Amino acid sequence: MKKVLSVLSVATLSLSLVLAGCGSKTEAPQGQTGNAGGTEGAAPAAAARVGMVTDVGGVNDNSFNQSAWEGLQKLRTDLNLPEGNVNFLQSTSDADYVPNLTQFVKDGWDLTWGIGFLMGDHLKKVADENPNSKLAIIDAEVDAPNVESVLFKEHEGSFLAGVVAAKMSKTKKVGFVGGVEIPVIKRFELGFEAGVKAADPSVEVIKIYTGFFDKPDEGKSAASQIYGQGADIIFHAAGGTGDGVFNEGKNRKSKGEDVWVIGVDKDQSLTFGDDITLTSMVKRVDEAVHRVSKDVIDGKFEGGKIVWLGLAEDGVGLADTSSKNVPEDVLKLVDEYKEKIVKGEIKVPAE
Repeated sequence: MKKVLSVLSVATLSLSLVLAGCGSKTEAPQGQTGNAGGTEGAAPAAAARVGMVTDVGGVNDNSFNQSAWEGLQKLRTDLNLPEGNVNFLQSTSDADYVPNLTQFVKDGWDLTWGIGFLMGDHLKKVADENPNSKLAIIDAEVDAPNVESVLFKEHEGSFLAGVVAAKMSKTKKVGFVGGVEIPVIKRFELGFEAGVKAADPSVEVIKIYTGFFDKPDEGKSAASQIYGQGADIIFHAAGGTGDGVFNEGKNRKSKGEDVWVIGVDKDQSLTFGDDITLTSMVKRVDEAVHRVSKDVIDGKFEGGKIVWLGLAEDGVGLADTSSKNVPEDVLKLVDEYKEKIVKGEIKVPAE
């Protein structure tokens, strides 16, 4: 029977943390081999191996794939695992998912991660065909006894981003750029719009879905349309496509336009700069990947579990660097809304 974990305490989260086929192999950063087939030299028998399959956005998407990979790199460092005992295979299309996942599973890796909602059905197939394997997935619910699913309440964190956008927009128009219109991205959109309307019902939200997670040019085009309609702040939930939103924003800012972008998944001010990043809605994918992977190593893997992480669990929230561009009074209001959401006084729409 499927087990659902709806509440995970911040303390537990903090203490627990801290593929060949058609897949495109990419040289992994920081000395990793990028090849699931093995490592250089014999690893100690007790050393676990954890593999990860990216979605089409790739491991350097400045978003959730990259965050997941950083979680595995931290795991290797924290546990002093041999080099190559964490690794990834990169997918260029959905046709790569099953071959990539299968390569890690058939090569006997202790845990295989699938990153992203679009991989759900593919990971389910591999899990069913390999019942003795252990797999985990981010952003999708897979009902299988050998899979742990980790999902996030993006709508809750996005609500806070919407509050910031509404209070800081000078034009009373803000925008949302989504990647593929799937449930996880809809949660971003709906939460953002709910936050905007809660803070200032008069603010208009202009929304565009590009249909892609890996096409910055599409993100740039969408941002151009939204800025062109008078919006001065855009929140994106589009993976690598969102890079184009930042590019368009920076281009306009260089010409004197007072525009901003709200980043997603990671603190994107660290990538694109404080001059364009108003704040970021952070999903702590790295910490979730680290925790579940360590559970496997500690013999605590719980297949069939579904974990939801929201504001109460510190799984989502605004970046710590928000105070650089967001005034204290707005951040105070954000905290007030956060408290109401955690207490259940505000129910943020998710669908």
